[in-house]
Amino acid sequence: MKSDLDAIMQANSLDALIVFGNAEHNPPMYYLTGGGHVSHATLIKKRGEAAVLFHGDMERDEAAKSGLKCVPYSRFDYDELLKRANADHGLANAMRLELMLKECGVTAGRVGVYGTYDVGAVFGLLMRVQKLVPGIEFVGERSEGSIFMKAMETKDEREVERIRRMGKITTEVVGLVREYLTSCDVREDEVLLKEDGTPLTVGDVHSKIRLWIAERGAEFPSGFIFAIGRDAGVPHSSGNPSDLIQLGKTIVFDIYPAEAGGGYYYDFTRTWSLGYAAPEAQELYNQVKEIFDRLLENFDLNVPFKEYHRMTCEYFESKGHKTQLNTKAPQEGYVHSLGHGVGLNIHERPFSGLQTGDDQRLKAGVVITSEPGLYYPEKGMGFRIEDTLWVRPDGKIEILAEYPYDFVLPMKKWQGG
Repeated sequence: MKSDLDAIMQANSLDALIVFGNAEHNPPMYYLTGGGHVSHATLIKKRGEAAVLFHGDMERDEAAKSGLKCVPYSRFDYDELLKRANADHGLANAMRLELMLKECGVTAGRVGVYGTYDVGAVFGLLMRVQKLVPGIEFVGERSEGSIFMKAMETKDEREVERIRRMGKITTEVVGLVREYLTSCDVREDEVLLKEDGTPLTVGDVHSKIRLWIAERGAEFPSGFIFAIGRDAGVPHSSGNPSDLIQLGKTIVFDIYPAEAGGGYYYDFTRTWSLGYAAPEAQELYNQVKEIFDRLLENFDLNVPFKEYHRMTCEYFESKGHKTQLNTKAPQEGYVHSLGHGVGLNIHERPFSGLQTGDDQRLKAGVVITSEPGLYYPEKGMGFRIEDTLWVRPDGKIEILAEYPYDFVLPMKKWQGG
């Protein structure tokens, strides 16, 4: 949690941190400022002290909403700095950042660097600052083990409520998509039709999903998946917009919207087959649902997340499917890890891969996904079930947005053929 940040900085041997970029769609900056329309900001935090937000004058009101100490860039006379730098803007920017660091009492030590800016521009800036302030060592952390990922790993109840609200929006939109699909007319060749009698495509459904999410004040910073047939068998295929929606083909609908402005995500997947399902498809879906249910029954407090991925692999291998347990980079069968944390990033700690450290556990306060799946693109089918779960302070597992697990969706205007 945010209150752990100083302790995590100390554990990672960081004396200070610096975050570059906008307050929106920039998880480290959003985490410390609460978001808002603040562009090209710089945030500096010395360990044990409050963060300071540096910003443009035009955004002073938005910056003030953060509740942090705010310092406008105009505090530092850029014209004078540019004159001293002999019109070298890169050096003038470095001199200004040096002054900002001094403003926060950072003149030496290890400084972690975060945020969303052009890598080359930041690298050049920091190299110049390091020459100006030799006592500072700028540090780049591995994403999975960074201080922000570790702090964000557990959520307080306020954060969980925001994720829960996104779950409500998510499942509401999923329900709208289901209602729309099942109410469509069906052509003789089992293709769904739009209101004007033309064939319904994946692209048409994508457009409705985007509209319905936007109408509810959410957005898709990381996209979403609505894929049918072969594409449903490729886990991260978003779906070919020209594909027709047909009965009896598996549809993987993986939807992960976030609060507008780069806030908290929700992650959710259902697999559908409209009208009917082939026997093999029904059997594979049943297997995915069986292990999904078994996992829910077995999740336990403080167990390493990877142990449940291993359990999932062992189950699927007992059914004859390839998994990462004994196949390197499988292209069919169970091809990905079980789940991940969810928050300001769509993928956060704890992760569940087989090589993940034992420290990534189902501790109280984590919000995770459970998403077993099977994928057979050459058979034209794929399956995934996913819910977002909260490990409550009492250690119990709670699904943050309940929704039915129906596989075959009956069509309202189709009598069977």
